[in-house]
Amino acid sequence: MASTTIDTHHLNPAGHHPRLQHQFDSLEQQKESSTLGMWMFLVTEIMFFGGLFLAYVVYRTKYPHVFAASSHHLDVTLGGINTAVLIGSSLTMALSIWAAQVNKRKLIVVFLIATMVLGAVFLGVKAKEYTDKFTHHLVPGAHFAPEDEHLQGPAREQAQIFFSLYFMMTGLHALHMIIGLGILAALIRPSWKGRFDLAYHTPLECTGLYWHFVDIVWIFLFPLLYLLGAHAR
Repeated sequence: MASTTIDTHHLNPAGHHPRLQHQFDSLEQQKESSTLGMWMFLVTEIMFFGGLFLAYVVYRTKYPHVFAASSHHLDVTLGGINTAVLIGSSLTMALSIWAAQVNKRKLIVVFLIATMVLGAVFLGVKAKEYTDKFTHHLVPGAHFAPEDEHLQGPAREQAQIFFSLYFMMTGLHALHMIIGLGILAALIRPSWKGRFDLAYHTPLECTGLYWHFVDIVWIFLFPLLYLLGAHAR
């Protein structure tokens, strides 16, 4: 009953919801179109990251021992913390959509900000990891000089492949996180103004799909980069 009152309140004189674009017949059709567009975008992202995952699988198959030795230089504890942080951010993102569905304007803002805070924590931890790699000369290039005896000689070049993939995969993932934070920030103002409710919250749902995708990418990155070499520690 409450949702019916709110829906009627948001109708304009012509009998249409103010968020309904002129090219659509209904909010449901508009939502389906927006969701389909987001899924098509995510498919292109899957292909984009899929190429990097394929490169990782090929080189790990070719140099399994060097990749295992190289992964020992990644901090599993920090990686595990970031995994927990991202899982928590997926929860708060989902809760922001739930808040819209029950017409809780302030809760939408609270959960969006919580998601942003967790995303910022993830990036801060990742910055700490990157700093450690620079400190220990584990950045591929002229200054790559690992102290690990298992990464000397011919293994040195192979180890650079691992760390190149590490920086590319985690760096691109972090870039997607930064973009996601920008989108979340843009949603706070309209959320506070009450533009999202049970009848219309498509931007929140599309952003949620993007955020969950980024989190799922990390769920694959963490075991591939951090854990698969743990048995050889």
